[in-house]
Amino acid sequence: MTKAEGGLDQAPGQTGRQTVAPSLVADKAGSGAGSGSGGGLVLSLAGDWLARTIGQIEKTVEDTRRSDLGRSVTIDCGGIGRIDTSGAFLVERLTRSLGEKGAVELSGVGAQDERLFQAVRRALDRDRAEPAKKDTFSLVGLFNGIGRTMFAAGGEVVGGLNIVGASLYGAGRRITGKTQVRMAAIVTQMDRMGVRAVPIIALMSFLIGAIIAQQGAFQLRSFGAEIFVVDLVGILQLREIGVLLTAIMIAGRSGSAITAEIGSMKMREEVDALQVIGLNPIGVLVFPRLVALTIVLPLLAFIADIMGLAGAMMVTWTYSGIPPEAFIQRLREAIDMGTVFAGLIKAPFMAIIIGIVAALEGMKVGGSAESLGLHVTASVVKSIFLVILVDGFFAIFYAAIGY
Repeated sequence: MTKAEGGLDQAPGQTGRQTVAPSLVADKAGSGAGSGSGGGLVLSLAGDWLARTIGQIEKTVEDTRRSDLGRSVTIDCGGIGRIDTSGAFLVERLTRSLGEKGAVELSGVGAQDERLFQAVRRALDRDRAEPAKKDTFSLVGLFNGIGRTMFAAGGEVVGGLNIVGASLYGAGRRITGKTQVRMAAIVTQMDRMGVRAVPIIALMSFLIGAIIAQQGAFQLRSFGAEIFVVDLVGILQLREIGVLLTAIMIAGRSGSAITAEIGSMKMREEVDALQVIGLNPIGVLVFPRLVALTIVLPLLAFIADIMGLAGAMMVTWTYSGIPPEAFIQRLREAIDMGTVFAGLIKAPFMAIIIGIVAALEGMKVGGSAESLGLHVTASVVKSIFLVILVDGFFAIFYAAIGY
């Protein structure tokens, strides 16, 4: 025989009826409590089968499920005082487990409790999707990963085009006077992304220019062509290094800030609030940042070029003995205005890419801090990758036109 009983227990926060511990008593039909037929076994349930009380009866129910109780079992619920979903689930599991071994009859269930049992049965009978099995065949997994990546990339492109389209639509409405131009927002973003970034951009470019000049002079010295380090620094800094490193720095500094700002607003449902009051989130949040980036990145790239050449001039003067006058004279012979604009023309394209990727990742942030961190990281990584990719496309284009 299996039996588990408990005494009285006052429910938390309850001042009226006391909670009776659940019990399960097994007996032969006709020899004790319960009703049954054919000399089968009767399982009499009593007490309150609630979520806060069934913990003390779960082990007994589990042992009963595994036991061989014969071919005919009656589960008598007439002694149950109160029962909730958790208790009904436990009783229904017991009924189904014993039903796999023989005939089981559930009796003593009141009309109100019967509806609860029906709801539990429907939930248990509902089909559940089987968990996806991990494919162990490496080739299939490889193509699966490629397909998922391409599908995700397509979604990223569509999302980026939506932001571009909404920004262009907003720009058209502002140009035609249908919407007010928020110059204060644009100027504020220019200050944050441009003016405050000048010190770090200038220092970085100065050091990079100095390093390129020192290494170039060290290698060219053995050929007696140390003066050509000016050509090397001038062309490399103005065409490639200045704008590329500036864009990478802005992607890490301002791109991550855009994603974090929009993402935190998405977490606090401020973006949804803008839509509720009839404002376009792209026009309010993305457009000023996109315009500010497009303006300040070429200016920062120009500052980076000047500081890079200044660092190279200082190193060639102290390390190679080339005075500033000779450096400037040689630089004028090595470059022209086309060299300067070949680098600066890339900056607006890189700025637009950084702004779009940062805004897109910010809009995808969920409701957790973990999601915010993941999308900020993704924003920086994707921006830097696309900036380098765009720089490569420009290099191929310049080579194709012979410039």
